[in-house]
Amino acid sequence: MASTTAAGKKRKSTGSANEANKRARLVEDGAEKVKQILADASSSEELLGLAQYARLLEEEVASLKPKPKSASDTAEEAGKLRASVRSGIVKQMAWKPSCKTGGARWVYDGICNDPAVFGAMLGLGGPPTFKMKKFSEADLNLGSLTSSIRYGYLSQRGEITVRWPGDGTFKLSGTYGL
Repeated sequence: MASTTAAGKKRKSTGSANEANKRARLVEDGAEKVKQILADASSSEELLGLAQYARLLEEEVASLKPKPKSASDTAEEAGKLRASVRSGIVKQMAWKPSCKTGGARWVYDGICNDPAVFGAMLGLGGPPTFKMKKFSEADLNLGSLTSSIRYGYLSQRGEITVRWPGDGTFKLSGTYGL
């Protein structure tokens, strides 16, 4: 990964791929050393105890799995996420001249590491199976997206675009106006 500067000279890569490879080799070397110490009965008692403890920790980490969430836990988290998203969208709804034509835009970026909770927030009945989809305000299950202004109300116009790349982040975007 070499890039050129304005003078045309190449500079060194700052890629993290080498660092990841070094870490992987270090972990493999460490696991191999633990195996060697456990196999060698003539090593000192302290090293043997340390190696046994390391093996115990490896087994514990391998056996740890997150508990499956109950339907009520999922619904509770979806409700909290829904309230947060709705609040973030309504806070962005402020008067602009483009509100007269219904072309003012809002964008909400969020994080939700559990696809089941995100799907429950949207009212999908399960994790999302799409990368990007358009919803009407009624289908999105967020409630009424309106904001009070001095002499009236601003409300959601048109469809709401939902982007779910699957990496725990999401983006909602839409338009609003009078």
